[in-house]
Formats: sequence, C-alpha cells, structure tokens
Amino acid sequence: MTHRFAWAGLLALSAAASACALTFDSTRLGVPVALADSARARPGVGGTPFSVTKHPVFLGWGLATISAPNLEDVLAGQVGTGARITDLRIRVRARWSDLLVTGLTLGLFSPRSVTFDGVVVSRAPASR
Repeated sequence: MTHRFAWAGLLALSAAASACALTFDSTRLGVPVALADSARARPGVGGTPFSVTKHPVFLGWGLATISAPNLEDVLAGQVGTGARITDLRIRVRARWSDLLVTGLTLGLFSPRSVTFDGVVVSRAPASR
C-alpha cells in the first residue's frame, strides 16, 4: 500500500513540475529578434516600442493548454518588411482576476497574462 502512495506522489510531483510551461522560440520568426538585456542596461536603440498582452488558459492546474500565446502572431503584427525587433521582453504573470478564476473553478481553468514588450527598428535605406 505504501508503494502505491510513493508512486502516486512521484507522478503528482512530475506533473506539477511540468505544468504551465511556456516555450517561446524566436528561430522560426523570419525576422531578426534580440532579447532584452538586464533591466539596468537599457540600450539607446531608436525605434517604435510596442507592448502586447495575451491571455493563455490552462486546464487542470496547467496539465493541458487550452489556448497558448503565439509569439509568431504577436511579432508578425508588429514588424514590416526589412524590420527587426530588439529589446524583447516576455513577462508571464497571474493577475488577481486570474487567481480568482483559478480558485473559483478549483484549478480546472488557470488563466495567465503574458506581455510581450519590445522595440521595432526599421532598417535604414541603403545609401548610394
């Protein structure tokens, strides 16, 4: 009987360790992307700043994803031809309303807020 509890505990621990994991891959975007440095090192890059917030929803305390934020869609809406993205920051947080929904549904639905901040820099026209 104790052996079953040990296996159940190990299974629950491994499920909890992998829950709500978000992976963002910038290698398939088609435009150059540079992640942000530390908060103290703010580069003096000229460009147009942007901030987009998406709201992914997880099922069963994060065991399954109902809707995930798509980095490609967010950044495709920001860049044009010949542009690049610098100083990209991705913040994942749980707002009080997200925690309220998680609590009221007893963890069945777990929403989060993902904010993408960055700067779109256009390439300078080639001089003749």
